[in-house]
Formats: sequence, structure tokens, C-alpha cells
Amino acid sequence: MASTLNFVSFADRRPRLNTALRSLLAIFGGYGLAALTSATLALALPLARVDAVMAATMIAFFVYLLAVIWAFATATLARAFGGLLLPAGILAICFAALPKGVPA
Repeated sequence: MASTLNFVSFADRRPRLNTALRSLLAIFGGYGLAALTSATLALALPLARVDAVMAATMIAFFVYLLAVIWAFATATLARAFGGLLLPAGILAICFAALPKGVPA
């Protein structure tokens, strides 16, 4: 754990590495967060299956945009990573708790 924090601190002092890592975090972390949002909301929204999937997908695009903005707006790389990891963890717990395979 300490070596990870040292690397993040090291990356914060290297502008090119910081930008590259934030870009990777925005692309892949944002995609993961958007996918979790879409999957969770598709199961949780009290709509017809098709409508729930469409609404969840549209909301996921907005979440992806917010994740990209968050990755570059925070002061440190650790805060950017934590800011994407926390909602992803909450969504993963919610997704695991929802019933799956229920007929619409």
C-alpha cells in the first residue's frame, strides 16, 4: 500500500506521467463506472425492461462525462482514483444486491 502511494506521489511531481495516468484513469475508470451505472440502473429502475435499459444507458453517458471531468479536476492523482473507486464500489454492492433474471 505504501509503495502505491509513493508512486502516486511520484506521479504528481511528473507532469507528463501525471497526465498519462489521469488519461488512463479517465478512459478506463470512467468506462468501468459508466458500465456499472448502466447495469445497476437497468435492474433497479421500475420501468419496462427496454425503457429501463435505455434510460440507464443515457444516464451512464452522463456519468462517464462526469468521471472524465473528475479525473482531471482533482488536485492529486490519489484523490482522482478514490473519487472513481468509491462510487464504483457502492454501485458494485448495489448491483450484487439486486435480483437478476426477474421477468419484466
